[in-house]
Amino acid sequence: MLERVKERLESLGYALKDGDEVILTFSIQKVENTIKNDCNVPSIPDGLMNIAIDMAIGEFLTAKKTFSPDDIAGLDLDFAVKQIQEGDTNTVFATGEGTLTPEQRLNNFLNYLLTHGRDEFSCYRRLRW
Repeated sequence: MLERVKERLESLGYALKDGDEVILTFSIQKVENTIKNDCNVPSIPDGLMNIAIDMAIGEFLTAKKTFSPDDIAGLDLDFAVKQIQEGDTNTVFATGEGTLTPEQRLNNFLNYLLTHGRDEFSCYRRLRW
């Protein structure tokens, strides 16, 4: 999963730096534990893998924003945040130039990464005794 997260980060315009792998590994483990605990499963189901990758990136970028904001300056927020389309679902974050500040767009994007797809957890949830 680590390699897929790295590829996704690079597709968003983030260049990995020294020390990022430790933060990425922690973010991935945090997301894995969240999904496994929420669904009561021993491993992440294949159907939730893409959601887990985005959530891990959201955790990673949130940590970077908090502790090293200059590191995420290379993200292409104009592309990533204005519109996200998955299947027949289309999410638009900004409708005109200057509508949102870069900080607001980053926060919206991080919120999207951390929360989008959580409704799909219920498809994989097992009963807890």
